[in-house]
Amino acid sequence: MVPWLGELIGTMILITLGAGVCAGVSLKKSYANNGGWIVITMGWGMAVAFAVYAVGKVSGAHLNPAVTLALAVKGDFDWALVPVYVIAQLAGAMLGSAIVYLQYLPHWKETEDAGTKLGVFATGPAVDHPFSNLLSEMMGTFIFIVALLALGANTFTEGLNPLLVGFLVVSIGLSLGGTTGYAINPARDFGPRLAHYLLPIAGKGPSNWRYAWIPVAGPLLGGMLGSVFYQAFFEGAMPPLLWYILGACLLALLFTYRMGLRRMSRMPNKAAA
Repeated sequence: MVPWLGELIGTMILITLGAGVCAGVSLKKSYANNGGWIVITMGWGMAVAFAVYAVGKVSGAHLNPAVTLALAVKGDFDWALVPVYVIAQLAGAMLGSAIVYLQYLPHWKETEDAGTKLGVFATGPAVDHPFSNLLSEMMGTFIFIVALLALGANTFTEGLNPLLVGFLVVSIGLSLGGTTGYAINPARDFGPRLAHYLLPIAGKGPSNWRYAWIPVAGPLLGGMLGSVFYQAFFEGAMPPLLWYILGACLLALLFTYRMGLRRMSRMPNKAAA
């Protein structure tokens, strides 16, 4: 198996099991309905672990454009392969979403709420606040990348690394995921969101493209920031891209802050009313 195909199959496994637990917990007449947040976080963590076990020796099991970009920034991955890996990850995410759609085929019609159906595939903010939403995705992915790189540096965990990465995802979901649904992976959100838009899901609503850029930009920025942080503080090296990445993060946060101000200015004044 070639590496790009490994990324496609690995990401397909990841989304099949990850979006699958969301479907089981969210859709009506599923035996897992109302299983709760802990079930979802455990399902996603195990999805990551087994996907990494499946293709780790083939492609390195990035399964996430934020990981691919972070490793390229660190110098551990060839920049020329980044587009190939990202395209394979997106394609695998869409395939995994299609499998979940078919698995729960009669349950879409039984579930009335369109937002619940979108939540099976894509993330969304608990509170619609662009600055905080972007910051949440950046911080979650920052922690993920720093911890991931630290795990890779420990030889005593050989063979257990995929399982530990899965538990890392569980930990992030339990501690930081309640704000935005912790995409921490652009392919995990964009691929399934696009599948939601394309698939003939009974009673589906809009795919919320207005929000879709945040679970893409946040993880990419947070992942690169985690990479340069690890290099600076764990390896004692000054990354050449450090200031560019810091600048990009600050500009993105400033943009979302101003976006929030514009939204507030357009809201009707309740006191005046």
